[in-house]
Amino acid sequence: MLWPMLAIALGFLGVAVLAVLAVRVFAEVRRLSGQVAEASRRIADASGELERASTDLARAGRSVP
Repeated sequence: MLWPMLAIALGFLGVAVLAVLAVRVFAEVRRLSGQVAEASRRIADASGELERASTDLARAGRSVP
C-alpha cells in the first residue's frame, strides 16, 4: 500500500512542478510579446520618419541648380 501512495504523491508533485513551469513560460511569453510590439511600433515610427526625410531631401535636390 505504501508504493502506490508514493507513486500517486510523486505523480501529483510532478504535475504541480509542470504547472508552475507552464505559468512561468506564459508570463515570459507575454513579456516578450510586449517587447516585440514596442519594437514594431518603434520600427514603424522610424520608417515614417525616414520616408518624410527622403521626401524632403528629394524636394531639396530638385531645387538645386
